[in-house]
Amino acid sequence: MSVMSRSENARSLGLWDRDHEGHDVIGTRTFGFWLYMLTDAMVYAALFATFGVLSHVVNLAGGPSPAAVVHPVYAYGETVALFVSVLAYGGAMVALKAGNKAALIGALGAAMVAGGVFLGLAYSDIERLFHAGIVPQASGYLSIFFGLILYHALHILVGMVWMLVMIVQVMTRGFTSNVVYRLINLRLFWHFQAVIWVFVFTFVYLQGTVL
Repeated sequence: MSVMSRSENARSLGLWDRDHEGHDVIGTRTFGFWLYMLTDAMVYAALFATFGVLSHVVNLAGGPSPAAVVHPVYAYGETVALFVSVLAYGGAMVALKAGNKAALIGALGAAMVAGGVFLGLAYSDIERLFHAGIVPQASGYLSIFFGLILYHALHILVGMVWMLVMIVQVMTRGFTSNVVYRLINLRLFWHFQAVIWVFVFTFVYLQGTVL
């Protein structure tokens, strides 16, 4: 398929119809997903606010301090893996715009693998803490620490499952309007998790090393 025919195929999906008046189906559904993202951002905001309160020394209940809990090396590896996954998903969106099914499937597969590396590193870090006797019920700080980390990891797992579903749908249905808007919404979801992880890495791991 030539570049011109791929571009014409993408335009036929309504990805960027500059002459279209009113709200198209894909745009409307994407707006609805933005509203969901807003509610998820509010949950994250509540978790970070709680973490900010419970990470003070007075709330450690005699348990380990943040400096004894966090391991920036693991977190750095998770950061690299997640950013590589986001980059791979960006390649998937380029393939979508070009109407290249094979490239899109390959990019989604690469994004899934990098996401799996992220979860593997997160599991290793949590397992290390549990073996050291550092468990959520030890203090309020540890409860919110594990709660925040696991809540974000759950989102990563959901995103990976979503990618697998989209690979199957692209293979079986092609670039229908439903498939396209789901891919766009997944892009928003995946990039949002990367943004959240920047805050986790900064305020939980980096700042925790000095507390």
